[in-house]
Amino acid sequence: MIIVKLMGGLGNQLFQYAAGRRLALRHGVPLKLDLSFLKGRQTGVTPRVYALNHFAITVNEATKWDVSLMTGHGRTIYETAVIRILRKFNGGTYHTERMFEYDNQFPLLPDNTYLEGYWQSENYFIDIAETIRKEYTVTSLMDNKNREMSEYIKSVPAVSLHVRRGDYVTNSTTNALHGVCCPEYYHKAIEVIRQSVEYPHIFVFSDDYDWCVTNLKLPIPTCFVNHNSELPHEDLRLMALCQHHIIANSSFSWWGAWLSSNCDKLIIAPKRWFGDNKRNTDNLIPPTWLRL
Repeated sequence: MIIVKLMGGLGNQLFQYAAGRRLALRHGVPLKLDLSFLKGRQTGVTPRVYALNHFAITVNEATKWDVSLMTGHGRTIYETAVIRILRKFNGGTYHTERMFEYDNQFPLLPDNTYLEGYWQSENYFIDIAETIRKEYTVTSLMDNKNREMSEYIKSVPAVSLHVRRGDYVTNSTTNALHGVCCPEYYHKAIEVIRQSVEYPHIFVFSDDYDWCVTNLKLPIPTCFVNHNSELPHEDLRLMALCQHHIIANSSFSWWGAWLSSNCDKLIIAPKRWFGDNKRNTDNLIPPTWLRL
């Protein structure tokens, strides 16, 4: 059994599931999801919730006992003592992400491993890419508005453009870590698109509609998608329908671009993913994507 801890928003959860799925398939064992952290929303531990319930994945939730056997953590002194004894016979590895870049020792992790981290690189799951694409199919039916938008996207040379603001702006700690992509980045990316794509149509996805309308005065047809604020999986599905992509420093738009089925897609990503240069992001952006 492999257990992966889910935390963060939809994009982070997609990365975590994919890495855990690959390791579970390698060992031919079940993958279980530890959702305990996401349940902390009720106590203010996190504002995030479980977000994979709209996808074609089989969810096996890890029990508290499953997690304890892997991590060695019990709720009482007695439980901890029993867990230590059982781990001697059953094994159990508690593996936390050691670095941001791809860890080439990851595939060597044994069965009965608990994974805690973000695992933000396709290298963790690239050899099962088709399996991940199938399982990341949104299963819920589109409402009329999203159906109309999907038809519009499919009728033109569509380019998704994602602007991530939200807590990147309002939370000082998050802002210091991530920063935001400036308007200049988007305008440079648009110029690259105009040189490479005939008659492009831009579809803007964002958590800050007003900022986008004010700051993104684009010289080509532009549609601001602003009706799925509580349905991120629907925005992700629409983004994946686009032929080309301009992403933010966001795991959410990373997945919108990665899930696109266009073989000739042009994907533009920011060179600066974090507010500092302490993390190596070379493995985060696939080699065929363009960084500006």
